[in-house]
Amino acid sequence: MSTAKGRSGEAHAAAFLQRRGFTILEHNVRLGRGELDLIARRDDLLLFVEVKFHRQRESSLLAVHPEKCARLRSAAEAWLAHHPEYANLQCRFDLMIVTPRVGLPAWIPPGIEQMEDIIR
Repeated sequence: MSTAKGRSGEAHAAAFLQRRGFTILEHNVRLGRGELDLIARRDDLLLFVEVKFHRQRESSLLAVHPEKCARLRSAAEAWLAHHPEYANLQCRFDLMIVTPRVGLPAWIPPGIEQMEDIIR
């Protein structure tokens, strides 16, 4: 996937979260052994969001394998170490699957599915 498509998927995911009352704290943070696509907050909940922009939902699910989850956890721990002001919040890892609408006009937004609590 191209960087432009990835950034587009992340922008759609960020807008989706903002419509649900979340504040986007950061985009594309590289820390530890991984990268966090989005970090968002609403009240006492801090989200670390992995965004996948694939034509097929199954491809997105397969891309979040145990090694990827370990890298996400490492990056989140490093981020929290740099931002102790968020240490008392409940943390959750979510997967946002962004699927383009094939064969429809470009102005129709892609489908977005939020899978909550993908890492325990």
